[in-house]
Amino acid sequence: MPALKTLRTEPQAEPRRIAVLGATGSIGCSTLDLIERNPALFQVEALTANRSVAALAEQARRVRPRFVALGDAAGYRELKAALEGSGIEVAAGPEAVVEAAERPSDFVMSGIVGAAGLPPTLAAVRRGATVGLANKETLVCAGELMTAEVSRCGATMLPVDSEHNAIFQVLDTSEPASVDKLILTASGGPFRTWRLDEMRAVTPAQAVAHPNWSMGAKISVDSATMMNKGLELIEAHHLFGFDESRIDILVHPQSVIHSLVAYVDGSVLAQLGCPDMRTPIAYALAWPKRMSAPVEKLDLAKIVMLSFEAPDPVRFPALRLARAALRQGGSAPAVLNAANEIAVAAFLAGRIGFLDIAETVERALERCAPSAIEGLQALFAIDREARACAEEIVADLAGRA
Repeated sequence: MPALKTLRTEPQAEPRRIAVLGATGSIGCSTLDLIERNPALFQVEALTANRSVAALAEQARRVRPRFVALGDAAGYRELKAALEGSGIEVAAGPEAVVEAAERPSDFVMSGIVGAAGLPPTLAAVRRGATVGLANKETLVCAGELMTAEVSRCGATMLPVDSEHNAIFQVLDTSEPASVDKLILTASGGPFRTWRLDEMRAVTPAQAVAHPNWSMGAKISVDSATMMNKGLELIEAHHLFGFDESRIDILVHPQSVIHSLVAYVDGSVLAQLGCPDMRTPIAYALAWPKRMSAPVEKLDLAKIVMLSFEAPDPVRFPALRLARAALRQGGSAPAVLNAANEIAVAAFLAGRIGFLDIAETVERALERCAPSAIEGLQALFAIDREARACAEEIVADLAGRA
């Protein structure tokens, strides 16, 4: 289990110091909701956001962190003015976000969306912190590098994505040989039953309207294409140390069973709960204990049906692309992620169609030959090259429309 450590059992003697990276996003807001409901358990050390000055300032006034950082340096003066007289230290720029991760917190919630979350997450790992990982791209792009640093630095990485958190709760880490396979569940998104000709006409507004979860635009589109499940498959490989062939994906539209672990004796253990990210966030925040969370309690007697189906490879080619990238290894998963980020942004901007997202990713994987990743700077160079390649493909697709 490369990225996970044995459960600690020492009591919590004082409030746990928390840094929230991506505080104004959906994961960050849910994390702060739990923290504010449990002020005796937590003390906020640092908060970060990218461009949301007003929202970050409002959060900072509520939870009183020692340090706040804005990823976009252009917003520094506005944020500084908004927090004048508060005694809160203010900084801006990518290096300031890394500094927030390096501050003396016990737990770092990595909630920044996309590859931008990699440097601060790595910084937290390198000082031996406990990291709640809600950023898929960190392990997708740099899984081998990140898990090696977790081991070298004595850090702890706890999965926050509902699927990986569910596996973490039911996986017997002491007996990995007893596990047959991991099963990640997927809602199937809003277009699970649509015909391909209907999917070609999908609008950004339709794609971000997830039927079960409340998420940001990029993650919602990833759910609609099922690229999120492809990224989660790669992430599960690095978190739990299972080969791609032993990780299955199962469509479960109700989003009640969040993932399952199948054992060699025929037993299948599942974690169930209402679709609310505060459940896995609470599990990570309080780990190795549990804490109360203000979520709807699951009433099995009221559930009419739980259904399951295999994902459709024609509607959702992203799953095939993710498996191929993981099998290729090296830089291929980073190319997959970079191209997907460019394609999703282009779709949300109305430049390309919904089905063009997967086509952009596939063409980028074909053009960018896989190579070994020899450190963070090499990874950044691969990421830049893949994004440039994807931009060319998007321009071609946009011109074809």
